Amino acid sequence: MTIKVLGYAAKSPTVPLAPYQFDRRATRTDDVEIEILYCGVCHSDLHQARNDWGGSVYPMVPGHEIIGRVLSVGSKVTRFKAGDRVGVGCMVDSCRHCSACKRGLEQYCEQLPTYTYNAVDRHDGMSTQGGYSEKIIVSDAFVVKIPDGLDLKGAAPLLCAGITTWSPLVHWKVRKSSKVAVIGLGGLGHMAIKFAKALGADVTLFTRTPGKEADAKRLGADKIVLSTNAEQMSGVANQFDLIIDTVPSIHDLNPYLPTLSLDGTLVLVGYLGGLEPVLNTVPLILARKSVAGSVIGGIAETQEMLDFCGKHGITSDVEVIPIQNINDAYERMLKSDVKYRFVIDIASLKNG
Repeated sequence: MTIKVLGYAAKSPTVPLAPYQFDRRATRTDDVEIEILYCGVCHSDLHQARNDWGGSVYPMVPGHEIIGRVLSVGSKVTRFKAGDRVGVGCMVDSCRHCSACKRGLEQYCEQLPTYTYNAVDRHDGMSTQGGYSEKIIVSDAFVVKIPDGLDLKGAAPLLCAGITTWSPLVHWKVRKSSKVAVIGLGGLGHMAIKFAKALGADVTLFTRTPGKEADAKRLGADKIVLSTNAEQMSGVANQFDLIIDTVPSIHDLNPYLPTLSLDGTLVLVGYLGGLEPVLNTVPLILARKSVAGSVIGGIAETQEMLDFCGKHGITSDVEVIPIQNINDAYERMLKSDVKYRFVIDIASLKNG
């Protein structure tokens, strides 16, 4: 048994997203049925819709920054009830028994998580479809609670952009004595600045673009360094305990390595792929520096982040759009013409 749901889908890599009716499964005993209110627009939505990474399966309903309201729950669900404000991020399931899953790190599931869209349900073989739609049905183990008082529109990107930057900050134990730098001021970068500042760190933005100083400081940056300016770069040598690199395209990491402190780490959260030019290992070896990677976060960690956001009043800076404007939003996103995240008002689906 299935239910009919309306959404917006990519039907091939080359055509605009368009209205699409599809089937979702009936509620299982451990499921939560969610009316979707808002869905953030992530760069990975665009990459998947256009098959930039390969492996895209069509028709595809993107969206993994989902905020909604519980409509109903399965008979075994006790954590949620109808009317609760909830969120769903990049994952809707995992194997639940490997060493990563047992540690609450489902994002590193050894059998790979079941992603919110462009994946296959582990139990019934149906294609998963994302949040550019009226409703979604998800196992309660992969649903998080949205704190009271947190703006729902601004909370949507926390489910991907937020947790992607929160997880490394917590893993590398950023605190009041820490010096943190962020490379790139976009959807990820602006959240990294907000979180690092709220954790008490001294925060620096690395950017290639002059003129971002006022906005970076509004978000919480203490300093701005032009990465193309050799004098400014040498002025921050050996300073940073952690650098969060949010750049989504291939770029040279070597200029940033001398700015790491002894035992410092540069962690990549935005780029998937090979590095060019190759890394010079000398600064790594001579000061025990590291280059690392990180992806989203586990469910418990995501809830911890949301609770922190509720306590500190942190949300993403968003531009709310009707779903009919999604294709224009993709083109604007390619030009970095958004501050700093698009969020779809799903009520607009009713407008045809």
